[in-house]
Amino acid sequence: MLTLYNTKKRQKQAFVPHNSKLVGMYVCGPTVYDLAHIGNARPIIVFDVLYRLLRYLYGSSHVKYVRNITDVDDKINSAAKLASTSIESITNTTIKAFHEDIAELNVLVPDIEPRATQHIPEMIEMISDLIISNHAYEVEGHVLFHVPSYTNYGKLSRRSTDEMIAGARIEIAPYKRNAADFILWKPSSDDLPGWESPWGRGRPGWHIECSAMSRKHLGNTVDIHGGGIDLIFPHHENEIAQSECSCTDEEFVRYWVHNGFLSVDGQKMSKSLGNFITIRSALGKAPGEVLRLMMLNSHYRKPLNWTNIGIEQAKETIKYIYNALWLAQQNGISMTPCSNVPKSILEALTDDIHTPLAVSSLHSIASKLYSEHKKGDRHGQAQYTGELLAAGGLLGILQYNPSEWFQGKRYALDINSKQHALTNSLCGDMHSDIDETHILSEIELRNQARKMKDFQKADQIRDNLAREGILLEDRSDGTTVWRLSD
Repeated sequence: MLTLYNTKKRQKQAFVPHNSKLVGMYVCGPTVYDLAHIGNARPIIVFDVLYRLLRYLYGSSHVKYVRNITDVDDKINSAAKLASTSIESITNTTIKAFHEDIAELNVLVPDIEPRATQHIPEMIEMISDLIISNHAYEVEGHVLFHVPSYTNYGKLSRRSTDEMIAGARIEIAPYKRNAADFILWKPSSDDLPGWESPWGRGRPGWHIECSAMSRKHLGNTVDIHGGGIDLIFPHHENEIAQSECSCTDEEFVRYWVHNGFLSVDGQKMSKSLGNFITIRSALGKAPGEVLRLMMLNSHYRKPLNWTNIGIEQAKETIKYIYNALWLAQQNGISMTPCSNVPKSILEALTDDIHTPLAVSSLHSIASKLYSEHKKGDRHGQAQYTGELLAAGGLLGILQYNPSEWFQGKRYALDINSKQHALTNSLCGDMHSDIDETHILSEIELRNQARKMKDFQKADQIRDNLAREGILLEDRSDGTTVWRLSD
């Protein structure tokens, strides 16, 4: 039984979907004005694990995951002006970079990735309904949601009206009926994106976008709505107000799930502090699976402190597990996941996505694989290899061929998978400075030297490669296996 911590109830609850034949999950995606940072990556990874888990529990055809893209926003307008380029150029370039970056984190493609600009008619319709039902009003080309009209406002964040006004840094405008009222639609000048509406040419507010897109693709009731804890107020609070006031007889979201904050070396990440880290720059220091594992080492609801020590620990864990798989592979064990995920892994993940416990169990299984290797038990090696790969499939790690992992390459085991094909095309060879042709040529020269019993030359070639960070494994039929020393 899957349990999730429901922010709305402030407790863990057994997950019961609105319709078990189609579980719906909506997660707030990026606002595409700049490269995504590691704070953006955390919810992407957290909800990717939950998506994988839901697909395992309910079947892939019975889960619909929607993660939106906000491509109309004042931050985008400002970025385009600063760069002296078009808004479309900013959004298209940023979306492409976002997809490239998260693909290297082994993130599955959501079932639907709607863009805000493609759902303007749905937003206009929802706003019109709110006006008709007296939950919204038009003034001076703006349309605002009237907060006092919704008596449950503030129930998700559990804040008082004064706290909410202060916390949201709400703009004080003379046309507002109440200081807490928020924008649904605002006018656009000729140099800004705009669409024709009953209230004149304009563009939507941020909050209405997610309400309209989630309803379009998941219906009036969403099983799981996810995002960072920073979105609880005002974004998610406003989503609830809009959605439930425009459809009064149905609950908008059954389970609100939020991940904790991310800091860097104990400090809030910011450009002014010089500790702002993009996903792309982080990938320059470690492979995506290492970065992903580092995040999985902390429970999603707890704060995550990003440190170099944490990255190095994740590197060692990944190396330890891949080495166990590599040894099994060299013994001819098939790299095929078993059909059922190990019980310990499943119990950890169904307990409110307890990834640290799952990673600990993964390490234990790898230790068992090492033991079976020492005993020479092929059956045991096959069993634990299958368990590791099945568990890795749920966690989104161990997705690469062990031999090629240690050769600095990042190629997925399942070459027929659409997601893996995407990952391969984007990741390529993470160690582009490695000359494999040179290595194979040296190995061939060494094999010839060994056949001629010129062991001094063979040893010299081996030592030269070792100095280059290349380790060779000798076998009775010659040297055919190499890997990086790191």
